[in-house]
Amino acid sequence: MESRAIEPIPVPPLFHIERWWSPETCEFLCYLRAAIEHVTQPNTSVRHLLLVAFCRTLMEESNAAFHHQSLSFRREQNTGRLLLFNSGDVFANHVQFVLSGAADNPPGEAFVSLADARHLAECVAGPFDLVITSPPYANRMSYIRELRPYMYWLGFLSNGREAGELDWTAIGGTWGIATSRLVDWERPEQHFKSTYLESVLQTIASSRQKSGALLARYVARYVEDMWKHFCELPKLLASGAEIHYIVGNSTFYGTLVSTEQLYVEMLSELGFSRIECRPIRKRNSNKHLFEFDVVAYWK
Repeated sequence: MESRAIEPIPVPPLFHIERWWSPETCEFLCYLRAAIEHVTQPNTSVRHLLLVAFCRTLMEESNAAFHHQSLSFRREQNTGRLLLFNSGDVFANHVQFVLSGAADNPPGEAFVSLADARHLAECVAGPFDLVITSPPYANRMSYIRELRPYMYWLGFLSNGREAGELDWTAIGGTWGIATSRLVDWERPEQHFKSTYLESVLQTIASSRQKSGALLARYVARYVEDMWKHFCELPKLLASGAEIHYIVGNSTFYGTLVSTEQLYVEMLSELGFSRIECRPIRKRNSNKHLFEFDVVAYWK
């Protein structure tokens, strides 16, 4: 990089990328990304670890603020704090951090499967004894929106349309084009039946806020997606299997949506037993919001 012996990658086509990084920082990141590809082979542990360090660097040197669960920008933005080729120590420090975390590998085997959580039985085979997961919350937080910078720099996205399409396929995703599609979404005839849910949807929809009807539809779609997911579990679990779902409740225009209660209703409907909602911690965004460990056992 210091001798400019490589060509930098093109600047990623992230919308308003200048809001994220100064021109000097962006130039540094383009050279750094190209250098990682130059010195490593595709799909190797070396490249993967360096790319993790790269992602940590690009976010530390960005103008993004992380004091809230949803991404925002600092009022006083970074204007060239990372000078080209003079602050490689930032990246080097992140490399050391990543290596220290990767050095101690636990024994055993694991695999990662790219799949739709609503159709698990199509890609994995049980029986499983334990499920531990933290699914999306019903809070309209778009993981695609939050992860776009990483995905553009790593080559997984090339335009905003792709991001919106991906968010529409996600549970709870409503960013970009997904929001407009939500307007036309209708609940299937065989949707999950819940007196509590119907009351919540009606209250949100009848609020005086202009987006009340849209947000009620969002909550309905979220619950329907999670119902599809839970319906897959009996096909994959061993007798006596234990499940843990870490999830938080949420509010819409002052209406509390007790997602944990809806999980309990769905799991009970499917025949799970010994269902509990164990409070884990209070969330810092609202005094009424908590995270729970929803625990259940398959008969």
